[in-house]
Amino acid sequence: MKTISLLSKAARAATSLGAALLMSACVGGQKPSVEDVLASVDLEEQTCLARAMYFESNRSSEEGMLAVGTVVMNRVESESFPNDICGVVSQPGQFASGVMTREMNAGRELAMNTAARVLRGERHENVRTARFFHTAGYSFSYPNMHYVAIAGGNSFYEKIGRKLRSQVPLATQADVRAGRPSFDFAALKDGADNEVEGVDAMALGQTKPKADTNPFMALFGSLRGSEK
Repeated sequence: MKTISLLSKAARAATSLGAALLMSACVGGQKPSVEDVLASVDLEEQTCLARAMYFESNRSSEEGMLAVGTVVMNRVESESFPNDICGVVSQPGQFASGVMTREMNAGRELAMNTAARVLRGERHENVRTARFFHTAGYSFSYPNMHYVAIAGGNSFYEKIGRKLRSQVPLATQADVRAGRPSFDFAALKDGADNEVEGVDAMALGQTKPKADTNPFMALFGSLRGSEK
């Protein structure tokens, strides 16, 4: 259900954007204008995304807004969250109070334009697959917070399961501020989801190690043992 929903939205956006690009090609091959880009995305989803960026980030920080937008899209792609942008942003207790109802003033245009870029596929490179963030400078004693970026007044982090974090030290906010690179745990996950998603953005769950149930590897191991 979720995959179908996401694909249909992507198809609509691609069709609209393709039309904008085709139109620009017909008038001299120029890059699409800001108006063309904004016209190529779903206005309702763009507004919901812009609201999350506007109320959760420094309103003059384009990078911060892009980082928040990346988190929202990561949640949309996760089975643990709603499968549309407005559903993610309006989840109780997840984003700023009144995120869906308060008026956007100064900084609204930047938020709307950045939201359009995110809907076209742009992401904050350092945020990667992170689905969580909190106000920069706050510290928590949870053992599974792996920080990947600080932008727009927020610190962005991944939740890393016990098995993975026993192999590589987790990055702290101080590490990110100092410019030390955060390890990319995707290389160790090997396709398995080792993160536990909580309902609250700051409520960190514990991960149960996943047993190796690959029948091929089990058979391969038994055959090697019989050869000795």
